Amino acid sequence: QVRLVESGGGLVQAGGSLRLSCAASGNIFNIGAMGWYSQAPGKQRELVASITRGGSINFADSVKGRFTISRDNAKNTVYLQMSSLKPEDTGTYYCYAYRNGIEYRGQGTQVIVSS
Repeated sequence: QVRLVESGGGLVQAGGSLRLSCAASGNIFNIGAMGWYSQAPGKQRELVASITRGGSINFADSVKGRFTISRDNAKNTVYLQMSSLKPEDTGTYYCYAYRNGIEYRGQGTQVIVSS
């Protein structure tokens, strides 16, 4: 079992920045890709960014140029640096991690961007 705990969400004005963190614990040997989903109220969950253990990165088109993702394999932690935030970025952000073909998700952290 892999446990994921997110932190760093909050309320920010449009144009501001936030940094989300997600720490993995438990059976963390050989964790693969990690990343972040977001889910706005009343909308489907969407993939925001992902990063493999080797550092290959993908972003949703909506966040390219504004968000960066990184990970510290020694700490089993993944980060999402969000800049130039827009009201449409508002939602709950969930961290995920793959291990042995199973996807684990955290409980989520809320991000609210006011206009």
